[in-house]
Amino acid sequence: MFYVSVFFQYMAQYMKTKLQYRADLFVEWLSDFMAQAVNLVFLLVVFGHTTLLHGWSRDEILFIYGFFLVPYAVFGAFFNLWDFNERYIVQGEMDRVLTRPLNSLFQIILERMELESLLGAIPGLIVMAYAGARLSLTFHWYDVFIFLLFVIGGALIYAGIFISLATISFFADARTSIMPMMYNISSYGRYPVDIYHRIIRYILTWVLPFAFVGVYPAAYFLDKEEWYSYAFFTPAVGAVCFTVSVMLWNAGVRRYRGTGS
Repeated sequence: MFYVSVFFQYMAQYMKTKLQYRADLFVEWLSDFMAQAVNLVFLLVVFGHTTLLHGWSRDEILFIYGFFLVPYAVFGAFFNLWDFNERYIVQGEMDRVLTRPLNSLFQIILERMELESLLGAIPGLIVMAYAGARLSLTFHWYDVFIFLLFVIGGALIYAGIFISLATISFFADARTSIMPMMYNISSYGRYPVDIYHRIIRYILTWVLPFAFVGVYPAAYFLDKEEWYSYAFFTPAVGAVCFTVSVMLWNAGVRRYRGTGS
């Protein structure tokens, strides 16, 4: 309960700070929205030349893309570790974090929080609603809870992978460029995995399980019964990824010796 209390207090202070500069907040959200719009235009251009992509219709892929944006927004709001190596290891900020009586990972999550990223879920929900209406999808009352479970699972998968990448900084002295590359790889989860080669499909499912962020959970709502089992694995995969990442983080912190003089 102490950590929950700290989290909400920090969130309240963060919102007070951001709302002091409403124009900047609006510009940030607008830039994110435009970036997602570019990806959406790309999909529309592709389907301007074909009606099906390996058996998937335009509206089905739009629905998957829309779903993908929701857990991605949650991840972006709470697990922004893009510059962890530069800020906390190279510049020595990790020393400051470790002097405080709170879990180090929890502190960094609070410090790197970007709640405005949650607005990125709005375009995703709009795209899902549009595609779902065109596909005449039907939903049940319990689908709301399943949707939230899948979103949390997807966000934890993202968090687990990128926290694990951040821990490399505890073991490697040199700066690493793996993080940007992994962001690019993660975009493959926006599309049906069966359009890829079987090796890539295996990697996106069991090695870097980005497929569980987008296509697999979305397949449940698209009534793709052959992928139901994968869809319901999403929360479990998320829990495993996040647990492993926390274990790696703790091992890295124990190895950390500071920046020196």
